[in-house]
Amino acid sequence: MTYPSIQLFIDGQWSAGADGRTLDVRNPANGQVLGQVACAERSDLDRAVLAAQKGFETWRDMPPVARCKVMQKAAELLRTRADDIARVLTQEQGKPLVEARGEVVAGADIIDWFANEGLRVYGRIVPSRGNLALRQMVLKDPVGPVAAFTPWNFPVNQIVRKVGAALAAGCSMLVKAPEETPAAPAALIQAFADAGLPPGVLGLVYGNPAEISSHLIAHPLIRKITFTGSTPVGKQLAALAGQHMKRVTMELGGHAPVIVCEDADVALAVKAAGAAKFRNAGQVCISPTRFLVHASVADEFANALTRQAQALKVGDGLAEGTQMGPLANPRRLTAMASVTEDALQRGARLLTGGQRIGDSGNFWQPTVLADVPLEAKVFNDEPFGPVAAIRSFVQLDEAIAEANRLAFGLAGYGFTRSLRNADLLARRVEVGMMWINMPAMPTAEMPFGGIKDSGYGSEGGPEALEAYLNLRSVALMNV
Repeated sequence: MTYPSIQLFIDGQWSAGADGRTLDVRNPANGQVLGQVACAERSDLDRAVLAAQKGFETWRDMPPVARCKVMQKAAELLRTRADDIARVLTQEQGKPLVEARGEVVAGADIIDWFANEGLRVYGRIVPSRGNLALRQMVLKDPVGPVAAFTPWNFPVNQIVRKVGAALAAGCSMLVKAPEETPAAPAALIQAFADAGLPPGVLGLVYGNPAEISSHLIAHPLIRKITFTGSTPVGKQLAALAGQHMKRVTMELGGHAPVIVCEDADVALAVKAAGAAKFRNAGQVCISPTRFLVHASVADEFANALTRQAQALKVGDGLAEGTQMGPLANPRRLTAMASVTEDALQRGARLLTGGQRIGDSGNFWQPTVLADVPLEAKVFNDEPFGPVAAIRSFVQLDEAIAEANRLAFGLAGYGFTRSLRNADLLARRVEVGMMWINMPAMPTAEMPFGGIKDSGYGSEGGPEALEAYLNLRSVALMNV
């Protein structure tokens, strides 16, 4: 399939930016240019916001059942086109084709779930304290046009989580998608357009991230902001939104601890956490990163994880049998070299990996480090790559304290056969999402989001819709 050049989607039409500017899109497996993506100018953004306002006024007044049918049709089209979308996603992002297809199909499932959940956005009638002529109502109305900012690591999934909740609640949305991976988001938006979504309800722009975010967040017609990305950028955008009294949902960086207890099933822990570690080359916000392993099983765990890492087939995501693709861009290679070198200089042991693969593309060896000191960068800054850092502990309280030491609080993992330990992990590890004796399995019906510096708000479950709704109290006296 030929990689398409990508334009802006405004008011139901694909178009170039006002000044005709474009950026190259490169294949991370070989560095070659795939195509171009259009850049929005301020005039394009203003046109897109006006279209979103017009689309909102149409969409909010459609019955929820009608909105549900459009969303379900979009999900159906997404499944039908999954193979083609997965190919362009792999070309621009790098992940193995099987992971890319899984992302697209999972996105369709999320749309379906939110489409049905939108049927259950209820207000309520509250009986008065005495006067039967008084009717007290609690109403839930869509907040209005939304600006969404999404990352390159999951170019379909991260948009779907925002779009699904927003459309189900009756909002319109203008998506600022990543310039590194523009084709998969464009295919997603096209599926909604082909499903009969009214013009303006869903828009798509690319361009200079700082210019677009500052303009859209301050725009008076934009009523809510949703962002997935790094904690520093999220804090900047949240502060800007606060200046304009805009509601925000923030899904920010993580540094997920993995606590492997003395009584854990080590084989299960390696299989589950190891697979999650190297998924999408470790470029996952909920990726396991800090492996805290009981001293009695630390060597067994480290050796097994090393064997698993060494067995992975690394290559072009489109190649048959590839299990781990390239990193998204050369900056990630520099970051992996930095965190690995720093850990080794501070006394960590390199069990496998630690080097770039070849000189073409952004490939990095699956890397396992043992005996990593707490002061190492990899134990303090989110690595966002295929580097697993292991440190042993003796007392579970010690591991929990280390898990909670950082300001991050997105995801965590635990492995134990003890109900007591499982309960302690569930209650005391300060993360928004915790998986015990299993890999990460986010589902549409469960909350998805972090606490502490990893953000606030949910992009899953019924709670996700609440962020797109205004809650209003209305009292009506019959006269």
